[in-house]
Amino acid sequence: MLLYEVDFGLSELAARIFAGQAPALGPDQVLALAAEVAGLAEGEGAVELGGDVRRLLDSSLPDDVLRTAWLAATRHRFDPAEHGTTMRAWLSTLADRWPAREAVTDDGPREAVAALIRTSTVPAPPALARVAQEADADLGFRLFLRAVKAYSLPIEKDEYDRLVALGAEFGHPGPLVHDGLDVRWPPLDTARRDALGDVGFSHLTAWFAGSWHHDATPEQVLRQAAAADHEGQTPGSQAAFLLQDTLRLLDSPLPTPALTTLWLTAADRGYNIDQLGIDGRDWLRRIAATCRDVLRAVAPDHTPPSPAVVTEPADPVLRELRGVAPRMADRSVSPHWEAIPGAEATAVLEQVVTRVDPDLGFRLLLRMLDVLSVPLTEEEYIRLQRLAAHFGHHEHLVTDPLWQRVEH
Repeated sequence: MLLYEVDFGLSELAARIFAGQAPALGPDQVLALAAEVAGLAEGEGAVELGGDVRRLLDSSLPDDVLRTAWLAATRHRFDPAEHGTTMRAWLSTLADRWPAREAVTDDGPREAVAALIRTSTVPAPPALARVAQEADADLGFRLFLRAVKAYSLPIEKDEYDRLVALGAEFGHPGPLVHDGLDVRWPPLDTARRDALGDVGFSHLTAWFAGSWHHDATPEQVLRQAAAADHEGQTPGSQAAFLLQDTLRLLDSPLPTPALTTLWLTAADRGYNIDQLGIDGRDWLRRIAATCRDVLRAVAPDHTPPSPAVVTEPADPVLRELRGVAPRMADRSVSPHWEAIPGAEATAVLEQVVTRVDPDLGFRLLLRMLDVLSVPLTEEEYIRLQRLAAHFGHHEHLVTDPLWQRVEH
């Protein structure tokens, strides 16, 4: 199976049938849509379509179960029985046109898929569950997803997480699962750490490193970063995290030149505000304004609260920062143009840890270790992972930027 960004096979055909303008489609129209599905991925779509059809035909499922599951997935937009044929006969027509090269049945998490289907409010759950159990787990999962989307059934966050986890077990990318779902997201809350990687100000600096300026304006990149919620996050989460970090930096006693240096070092001089007459506080105000604008668009009912008082102790982060400080001092940011000594970056980071927020300082430390390509021991790497867990972050916060820095 190819890695499809969107649906494929029989479930993609169901999606196209449901999306048709007419309340119901005829056989010729459906065959035309099937030909479109078969033509996906330079013809590989035919392999997936033929394989899905063959799995159903090779199963022992009775015709009424196959028809009931199909009608749920298409929301009754095409019923073979209304055109004088059975479900199996119609599937055989598809199989004749797009025969399967092979149709290996995916055992997959059959029971987990079937259990999720049975407890849902989707129409015809017994039939869809039997497809997953008795024909093919992945096809049953995809037809179930199609029914959920066709009927616009509300999905709570915990059920959404189970769907995404099951999709990952089948090797499906996130969009195949979550695009089109009506998720009932919990309220925005920066105390809930459900991002799969970096967040907030440290996350933003990475967007401006490298050659970003060849593709977009600073305003466009800033808006994209503020709206780049991770899979499974309530819409507006990244903007809320970024606003919280930004307000903490703005309200902190750090002098403006230190804030300017902080940006330039963490962004690896990708956006040189000092060369453009923009100081650190001016830039932070622009970031905050963009965050508020994004939040108004994606979470209009959300009123950003004042950042909570920081109570986390700074000592664990300071120990790690001071442990790598000599190696940071041996390097510089942007060494070939307007270099910033690593010791200067370390001094600013220490101020963030002790005078702003240890969590933000920790995330910026990870960022600076990556920018300066600082080598790490396995022991240091493990301690950084433990600190990330202490602050409630996903393990990818450390592994993504720093795994290659570890000296094994």
